Amino acid sequence: MGKAGKTVQSDEAAGGQLMSGAQAIVAALEAEGVELIFGYPGGQALQIYDALYDSQQIRHILARHEQGAVHEADGYARASGRTGVVVVTSGPGATNTVTGIATAYMDSVPLVVICGQVSSSVIGTDAFQESDITGITMPIVKHSYLLQDVADLPRTLREAFYLANSGRPGPVLIDVPSDIAAAELHFTYPDEVNMPSYKPTLKGNPRQIRQAASMITDATRPLIYAGGGIIASGASPELAELAELIQAPVVTTLLGKGAYPASSPLNLGMFGMHGSKYANYAVSAADLVIAVGARFSDRDTGRLASFAREANVVHIDIDPAEIGKNRASEVPIVGDAKGILAALSEQLRKLAHTPRTADWLAQIAIWQADHPFYHPGLATPTGSIAPEGVLDRLSELLDPAASIVTTEVGQHQMWAAQHIQRELPRSFLTSGGLGTMGYGLPAAIGAKLACPDKLVLCVAGDGSLQMNSQEMATAAVSGADVKVLLLNNSALGMVHQWQQLFYDKRYSASLLEDNPNFVKLAEAYSWTAQRVTQPEDVEAALQWLLASEGPALLEVRIDCDEDVFPMLAPGSPLDAVIGAVNIGALDDMIDGKDWCEQDDRQASAWMLAHRAAAKEEAK
Repeated sequence: MGKAGKTVQSDEAAGGQLMSGAQAIVAALEAEGVELIFGYPGGQALQIYDALYDSQQIRHILARHEQGAVHEADGYARASGRTGVVVVTSGPGATNTVTGIATAYMDSVPLVVICGQVSSSVIGTDAFQESDITGITMPIVKHSYLLQDVADLPRTLREAFYLANSGRPGPVLIDVPSDIAAAELHFTYPDEVNMPSYKPTLKGNPRQIRQAASMITDATRPLIYAGGGIIASGASPELAELAELIQAPVVTTLLGKGAYPASSPLNLGMFGMHGSKYANYAVSAADLVIAVGARFSDRDTGRLASFAREANVVHIDIDPAEIGKNRASEVPIVGDAKGILAALSEQLRKLAHTPRTADWLAQIAIWQADHPFYHPGLATPTGSIAPEGVLDRLSELLDPAASIVTTEVGQHQMWAAQHIQRELPRSFLTSGGLGTMGYGLPAAIGAKLACPDKLVLCVAGDGSLQMNSQEMATAAVSGADVKVLLLNNSALGMVHQWQQLFYDKRYSASLLEDNPNFVKLAEAYSWTAQRVTQPEDVEAALQWLLASEGPALLEVRIDCDEDVFPMLAPGSPLDAVIGAVNIGALDDMIDGKDWCEQDDRQASAWMLAHRAAAKEEAK
């Protein structure tokens, strides 16, 4: 095989068109059907960018920072189901992608990240803008390549796209030395991939599927625990079919939001650290947990030793490394969720399964009635704007079939997960595993470019938004008319909340009193923007935001002492929820009984007043 700097033919490419390695990269991207890539040029990527100049198929989106480019590609991938593509230069250009790559890796998002690299002859000499990006990213990619022969380029690109979006999806990195990009080859793109060492299991074991069906038939308190793997697999219809067939409630992870319609009576929504009290109670009391495309994260399970103490576990996942990693399962099934759920429903129909969950669902309905989320309307008892109420109203205004919501990371993220209802998969995009501040705005840009006919809105906090606020320029220039709802409390809200609850109100480095004027900042990037400070102005402002043309920002000022409830204290079991509304306890208070639990805080105070008023009105 030929080496860099020589004209060669790859094994598959004899008789192909003669071109440079850089041109071959563009040709490979076109062969993969890529129409949109995100990136930032630099010295060692100039040959690739020069080749991109001639492409009639590929549109390049110029980010303002490489981290922003990766998050934009990530949002594109999550919204569309296609592989996101990033092109950057060597050294700092490559290292700036690390946080975005780690975000995608933790959340199983398919990306191909192409990095320019210094010439092969000087790799390892600390050349100008050299970094060992394959070594740096080794723990956070599904696979990486350092090209050493231009003849390997077509096969490498073909493998990279196959790896990124097969099995458990994830990011793949390709490092391209500048001499490889300059070398020539006769290019033909491979039709097939031959990777004997990589054979992801897709079809579930029939015996284990039969065992799972038998367990479901025996269960009286079954529960489905749906994670982001449902969405990656496209298995939402199969999930709905199984849930209806066995009449089992469904709880979702943060990344599983949208996998099952919020409007279904069986949907209990998000559980875990900031999930509902009734969902956490249901998981704790279940006698069978069917976990699908979920990994028993600590934010879901609380204290792992006490998670679902009474339950047998059926664990379905395409990644065998996740089976038994955190929680042992009585029936492990490795494979693609879509096919396994369909096979499980078929097996249950063969068994003529009749659900026995009426009492179970009735008990859950009681928990739901007793422990609803806090719905204060647009004003708190002190007269400030209630973030929960803003997001309740936003949810009512959004068309669930024609909108995508992204979030930054923090309190606003949890409020959005609790209060914005989603009916469809790929309509709620957030950083779950890594919890990356600065994700939401660029992800919204990528999602809008992937789905131009949908309204795309980012729910942000003032701390997170400043992590990648430069991407406002990308939105304006690229025509991505995203909307940003900024909940500004002049604090790092979640840090502030933890310091309030667990660190004796010692607010160390969590106050942001010197925030910029966000309206002027947005206007500097050619956005339109408004600010509201009073509850009575929120409705009109939301209507303005959703109807505005072009990118727009609405800043909503909230009190820095507003907390996200319910929540689990660190290390607590799942059913030890604090800060939840407790209707039964409030009834006791109204009837003059002594009730002094600390769980309900401001939520209880509000519910008390309104529950008492409702009782008086009923009389």
